[in-house]
Amino acid sequence: MLVCGCGGWMHTEGVEERLAEDGQPTWFVRTECRPCRWLVGIEVSAGQVDGLVDRLMWSDDAKHRLDRTPPYAAPFLRELVEGFAKARQQRVITYDLIDQAQTGDVVAWDPDAEQRLANVPAPVRAMARVELERTAVDRGARVVTVALMEEVKARYFGMAAQKQ
Repeated sequence: MLVCGCGGWMHTEGVEERLAEDGQPTWFVRTECRPCRWLVGIEVSAGQVDGLVDRLMWSDDAKHRLDRTPPYAAPFLRELVEGFAKARQQRVITYDLIDQAQTGDVVAWDPDAEQRLANVPAPVRAMARVELERTAVDRGARVVTVALMEEVKARYFGMAAQKQ
């Protein structure tokens, strides 16, 4: 835990998911000292928040997604995702963690496929991940591969799966 110069505990106020210049995911953790109102922001590598986040938090992107869930489904989604995060001993609920909780985290990613997914534009990346994992689960596959990515791309965009 972080301690302010006044002696007060720094409380986590929010977590933003970001991409560093090298394309690697990072998190920007916002903290506040409540007694003196001092605000601090720290950028760390994704997943490296031990000691910075003082409780289970939803990242800003994940919170936005939860807010867009129909009101009748939001409590169920919150319970599912928070239980999944606690079971994995994670303190930050990310946009991707919501998808993992919904699919039961049964699908692994080939490193080449993961690298290729990182090249997909951010607004589409989460949807692509969900569709690829859903397709893999429907076929009984345990791994998302580049070949599967090419097949899904061809199906949705009518693009040839072969390189020319």
